[in-house]
Amino acid sequence: MRETPNFTGWRATILHRPDATTDRLTRQLKLLGLHVSVQWEPLASTDLPDIVLVDADQGWDDLLPWHDSKAPLPVVALLGSEAPGRIAWAMEQGAGAIIAKPVAASAVYPTLVMAVAIHAERTVALRQLQHLEERVRLRPLVHGAVQKIMAARNVDEEHAYSILRNCAMQRRFPMEQVAALILAGAEPLPEAG
Repeated sequence: MRETPNFTGWRATILHRPDATTDRLTRQLKLLGLHVSVQWEPLASTDLPDIVLVDADQGWDDLLPWHDSKAPLPVVALLGSEAPGRIAWAMEQGAGAIIAKPVAASAVYPTLVMAVAIHAERTVALRQLQHLEERVRLRPLVHGAVQKIMAARNVDEEHAYSILRNCAMQRRFPMEQVAALILAGAEPLPEAG
């Protein structure tokens, strides 16, 4: 992320007992243009805000509606403790940044920027990982198509793979898709080239 976001119009939820921390944080967030709500009850999985700031000192596992640090939005932990268990809990909730308590007004904007950037990076990495996992899952199709080309064209494995790859490039399809079409009989066997 090269540009810092403009938070005007964003919705923020502060999951913290109302106190001086939430007052100071609410005031600063509103100065940045965010619409702020404060609650000390579990966040509903419907109508999620744009960003969540959560009390990591007193938070519990079902306070946020996701698990395995797969937060669907940027998360900021509010932390006054150095307890390793509380830091670990914040990380398990998907926190991408921390604001130390008591909250300093000058810490809010940079922390929001950091949380948004880290969330965006995690989202891209997760998509890439899912794409690669899908390709690995479909590798048996490629292997099957290579075997079918080897048998039909009487070529070695390397040549059969090259034929499949060239066919995929000419059709501008992923190899896995061409392999599936060949195995299903929907695509004629490519000619040896």
